Amino acid sequence: MKAKLLLLVAVVAVIGAVAGVFLGRYFFPQPVAAGVELHEVLHGKLDLDARQKSQIDLLEQRFAVRRRALELELRADNARLADAIEAEHGNGPRVTAAVDQSHQAMGELQKETLGHIFAMRQILRPDQARTFDQAVVHALTDDVR
Repeated sequence: MKAKLLLLVAVVAVIGAVAGVFLGRYFFPQPVAAGVELHEVLHGKLDLDARQKSQIDLLEQRFAVRRRALELELRADNARLADAIEAEHGNGPRVTAAVDQSHQAMGELQKETLGHIFAMRQILRPDQARTFDQAVVHALTDDVR
């Protein structure tokens, strides 16, 4: 009898947890990431011609490689920071150096991303560029405004 009651409680708990996740996602949806939003505008709202699509696809392929390299560099920087924190247990010189290195990589990723955005913008017609610019500004300021 105890086992059946325990099983019933476990089943109800699992059903409640799953329902909670679905309700949470429904009532508190996650915001769309800036990169995803820009991609949707670029490929869904700008009515790109075949030449533009081809040029932008090439830019995106090249940027994906560069972004991945920088993201791996950031992961390595985070690992060095973790090692420094573990070794120093405080804000010592190794931690400070690791943070500075990480900031350098983050800045490089931001510069490369902006370069990629500006390169794509050069391919757009003026009317498309206005829409794209609005999406970029929105992506950068959405949580600020």
